[in-house]
Amino acid sequence: MKKYFVIGNPIKHSLSPTLHNFWIKKHNIIAKYDRLLLEKKDLRKIVQKVKTGEISGLNVTVPFKKSIIPFLEDLSPESLKTQSVNTVYLENNKIIGHNTDISGFELAMRHIKLDTSNKNVLIIGAGGVVPSIICALRNLNTKNISIMNRTKERAKEIKKMFNCIEVVEGQDLKNFDMLINATSLGLSKNDRLNLNFESINKRIIFYDLIYNPPQTAFLENAKQMMHFTENGKMMFIYQAHQSFTIWHKVMPKIDDDTVKILGS
Repeated sequence: MKKYFVIGNPIKHSLSPTLHNFWIKKHNIIAKYDRLLLEKKDLRKIVQKVKTGEISGLNVTVPFKKSIIPFLEDLSPESLKTQSVNTVYLENNKIIGHNTDISGFELAMRHIKLDTSNKNVLIIGAGGVVPSIICALRNLNTKNISIMNRTKERAKEIKKMFNCIEVVEGQDLKNFDMLINATSLGLSKNDRLNLNFESINKRIIFYDLIYNPPQTAFLENAKQMMHFTENGKMMFIYQAHQSFTIWHKVMPKIDDDTVKILGS
């Protein structure tokens, strides 16, 4: 039986096993998908298990999307561009790192019919997924992209990768049409982003990459102020869809049943 895992820290919130095992069963594939809580020191060993065939594929989540790269043998163009990996597999005896977050976000935007072409978008955070979101927004012809991060140096590192973006600080949010939470703040019930919601004087879009819980404090506060809100469920489904297709050479259907198994 083939084995697949999602690795990260924290990891218990991940619904990847629920989704992948649903598709595995639907397509009568002899395989099992599970989650693994790892430390950074464990990355070399887990990647080596892909090389030996003990593990057939990995999904990579926070905080290892960048730190796993030194242990891989080749990167897809998407991963090279973003220096971010969320899918690992063996091809021609080489361990490949690929990025399905870009297409996952793009397809999610199209799914919810959200046009960002004339939007001023602020990304909050500077973690491993942020370069993928920037790439996707550029592909969607977003008007202006800014990032804000508690540690400004990390934001400046992303600015070196994408000169077109702007690094901002402070709490003045009134010039933005869309706010994207790309931090892990929200995974825990008591997590709060330090944002001045009162400075927003129009109805805008609040998008949280977190999908579990389905409504973070970030989205809850926005909803109370009558803003449009969306969580990361559809991005999660679409990025998983790309990984599944790479591993199994089968393209699963994204239908109502698929969405329902992940809850509300």
